[in-house]
Formats: sequence, C-alpha cells, structure tokens
Amino acid sequence: MTTAQTTELDVQPSPLALLLLGREADPRSERGVECPGDLPSPSDPDLVERARAAKEKLGDKVFVLGHHYQRDEVIQFADVTGDSFKLARDAAARPEAEYIVFCGVHFMAESADILTSAEQKVVLPDLAAGCSMADMATAEQVAECWDVLTEAGIAEQVVPVSYMNSSADIKAFTGKHGGTICTSSNARRALEWAFGQGDPASTKVLFLPDQHLGRNTAVRDMGMSLEDCVVYNPHKPNGGLTTEELRAAKMILWRGHCSVHGRFSLESVNDVRARIPGVNVLVHPECRHEVVAAADHVGSTEYIIKALEEAPAGSKWAIGTELNLVRRLANRFAPEGKEIVFLDRTVCFCSTMNRIDLPHLVWTLESLAEGTLVNRIEVDAETEAFAKLALERMLALP
Repeated sequence: MTTAQTTELDVQPSPLALLLLGREADPRSERGVECPGDLPSPSDPDLVERARAAKEKLGDKVFVLGHHYQRDEVIQFADVTGDSFKLARDAAARPEAEYIVFCGVHFMAESADILTSAEQKVVLPDLAAGCSMADMATAEQVAECWDVLTEAGIAEQVVPVSYMNSSADIKAFTGKHGGTICTSSNARRALEWAFGQGDPASTKVLFLPDQHLGRNTAVRDMGMSLEDCVVYNPHKPNGGLTTEELRAAKMILWRGHCSVHGRFSLESVNDVRARIPGVNVLVHPECRHEVVAAADHVGSTEYIIKALEEAPAGSKWAIGTELNLVRRLANRFAPEGKEIVFLDRTVCFCSTMNRIDLPHLVWTLESLAEGTLVNRIEVDAETEAFAKLALERMLALP
C-alpha cells in the first residue's frame, strides 16, 4: 500500500497492522489473526505480462473469479467480481470453463465446487487462504452442540441457518438437519423461513458461525430483543449455557465472528463523526451490534457498492468493511467528488484474502496452461449432496 493511498483513506499504519499477515494479535479486536508470513511487497511488473499470456493461452478453458476483498493486482485478471455466493453462481453458469480459478478463500472455492458440474475443476491459488470465521465452527463442535440441544429437549424445535461463510461440512450439517444457508443480503428472509418451519412460538434458530450477523438480523431487522439471543461457546461445557437459557432463547448464536469486521468499535464511529461533519457511516452486518446500531446504513458488500454508486456527488462516507474494497471504491468515486474513508484509523486487510497475490495467480495459470492441475478443491459426494440441499433451500427463498 502506498503512502498516497494511506493518506487518501485517512488510515495510519501501526504495529497492529502487522497482525494482517504476520504473527501479531490485536488486543482491541475479538480475536487476533495469526498466520505465518509477511504481507508481500508489490509484485514484479513482469508477472503482469506472464499472467496475461497464460490466461490468453488458456482462453475459454479458464474462468477467473475475484472476490471484492482481493488486492487490485489480482482483481485486474478476474473475469467477474462479487461476493462469495454470486461468484459461485457465476461459475456454475459457465459450464464450458474447464478450470474455475477462485481468487478468494477456501470455503468460497468449496461452494463453487458444490455448484459447478463434476467436469469442472475448481482451483484455489493458495491453499493457505482460509477464513478465520469459517474455522471457528468445526463439524465436530457443531455435532457436539446438537447433542447439547438434544439433551436439553429442544433439538426438534431448532432449525439451523448457516452463513455462506462456512465450510462445506457445516453447510452439509445444515442441509441434513432441515436448515438453510444465507448470505448477508438475504439473512432476514432465511430467518423468516426458518421460524416458519414450525410453531413460531417455540421454533428456535441455531445460527452459524457469525454471531453478529445473526444478532443484527434478529434484533435490527426483525424486532427481536437482545434477550432473545444467547451465544453458544463451543469451548465451554454445554456451550456455556444452562438448559433454561437454551429453552428460553429464540436465537442460539454460535460464538464466531469476522476478524476484520470485529475490530470496528463504537469509538470508531464516534471518532469519524467528530473528524468529518456530515459523514455517512456505512457498515457491514458482520460488525458488532453497537456499531451497526450507531451506523446510518448497514448492508452486504454488494449493498455497499450500490449505495456508493447512487450517492450524490460531494457526499462523505466512512465504510466499515475490508480495506482493499474501501480503497478501490475511494479511488473509483473520487472523480465524482465522493469522499470515502475507512471507518477505523488503523489499516486492516483480510489476512487470508491477501494470500492470493500475483505470484500465486501466475503460478496457477501457467501450471494450468501447461496441463498441470494444481490446488484443486474437491468436496466429497456425501458432503456435497447435503450442502447442495441447504443451498437449494436458500435459492428457493421468496
């Protein structure tokens, strides 16, 4: 990131920024990000030409997907950009593409494999590109949680709703137990569907794995109270909850969160309002409840992009989401006189998204062009069947 770009977004690199791809922890966030390695320096310009040549050689055999949080040097080679579910559906709509190169993280590539044909091969340029949120709910932990709900006598009343940002195993669990998947755009519709699967007075939802999206949707969008929500902690016996608490709850929220969105605080909102009079605060629903409650607008990455596209010239915006996207939007809309800043003063990229850099992409494309399949992501048949069932329920939502 250049000094000019840092100044433009009014963010200040600090030692905390080392948590992005280094070995540091951020004491102000809910959980530090730990993964070995340092943030790569800008790639050799020669790699740009190599990527173009390999992609041209592959032609229609390859389809490159770029998530909004990817760095610019990777996004320039994406055939389509979007959020995780949109990209997976775009891949499924291109059956002639033998190779789907997903510039994102592991759970996204899994979803693309689930939705594409058996003949298509989904490739993740760096297998270390995971997701801390998705990793916060394992199949073993969720199975144990279901045992706790069964022992409490409420499992038959519980409908699982899992966020798209989850592993294929969790999606399969959801499908097997009569639940559905949701995105940050349709979470309310998914919850309304879930509560309609039984007696509304007694039906409960187990929301996986992001507690904040579940809480914000239930309370902000559906009028529930914070008391209707309890947090199940997989690292505590019985999730840290009593049987009475489980029976009284309407929303059983898994104790997971996004390490990027979880760092935004009410202090961040108050600070930016004091610094920039008239600023519009726009945040992702993965942010904490108090941040969402204090914001002017709340929505998914696609919502954020659309809101800024429709914003009047001269308007001011503080965005609470991943910095690569905020920086790209700030540059895109600067000619229209729209002032766009990062909500927090400290730089915070998504560490694992940034593992997909140009060297990894070039290696992937050149390997495929030479006929060598690398880093294939493949979901086993049983897991795929149940995960697809949960995804199909989402697609059928009104």
